[in-house]
Amino acid sequence: MILAFLPAVFFGWALGRNDAANIYGTTVTNGLLNYRFAAITASLSIIAGAIIGGRNGLETLASLSSQTLVSAAIVAAAAGLSVIILNHFGLPVSSSQAVVGAIMGIGLLNGSVDWFVVAKIVICWITTPLGAALLGYVLYRIIARFFRRIKSIVVQDITLKALAIVIGILGSFALGANNVANITGTFVGSISIDEAALIGGLSIAAGAIIFSKKVMYTVGKRIVSLEAFSAVVAVLAQSLTVLIYAYIGVPVSVSQAIVGAVVGVGLARGSRNFDGRLIRRILLGWLQTPLIAGCVSASLFAIFSFFGLS
Repeated sequence: MILAFLPAVFFGWALGRNDAANIYGTTVTNGLLNYRFAAITASLSIIAGAIIGGRNGLETLASLSSQTLVSAAIVAAAAGLSVIILNHFGLPVSSSQAVVGAIMGIGLLNGSVDWFVVAKIVICWITTPLGAALLGYVLYRIIARFFRRIKSIVVQDITLKALAIVIGILGSFALGANNVANITGTFVGSISIDEAALIGGLSIAAGAIIFSKKVMYTVGKRIVSLEAFSAVVAVLAQSLTVLIYAYIGVPVSVSQAIVGAVVGVGLARGSRNFDGRLIRRILLGWLQTPLIAGCVSASLFAIFSFFGLS
């Protein structure tokens, strides 16, 4: 039984490695936070978020399709491999779409897919970057008014660093609460929700300790250039977006949320200097992720079934 959870631990590590970079990319690359400090605070906050706020998402993914312990392990392995492959090319990958694609791959073979839950999840995927962009735009306009009233550069710097710490913790908490379902949601039934939250949270936290600087650079610098204040607002918008969906009970992509937030903040400050080619690559990655994960999981499940192991 313990061996069945190894793919989930691997997937959690991959998710934490990818998505912690999306939370801290804009603030670390702007020099507001130290890389090591960001990694440690992220890991602790992720565990707290998974345990405190992960229940709704775990229940949603558990209801998407019926799973055995073996098929749940195959889902985790297929999703983790898909994330690593796409992450290798420097793309912010949707871990949520990877796991749902992997579940669908097996579910279609078994004829055990809840299409109502699928529709709910897809709608939330679509609204995630749009909502984050809107939040980023509005929050920048509101917070900038108050921040500009601070005349002292020293006070501005202290304020920004304090905000970066608080918002980073909030974002990491939201990551744990929202995305723990991606790691162990399919195991619910074989284990309790509390056990699934703990195992998933620890796995994501392990990945956050050594998250990807390559993806961090992609998100923090190349979509649109953000100065320190704008970077903090973007992370706030992303964090609130992900946290809202955590309590709705639908795991969504931190990658999509931060991209949307960065674009929204960029528009609010009058920037039009977007890297359109990179955004198109990211969109392509989002479309490819569930398809690749679904194909991998279906293939693995077919192999296991052939040998009578499923």
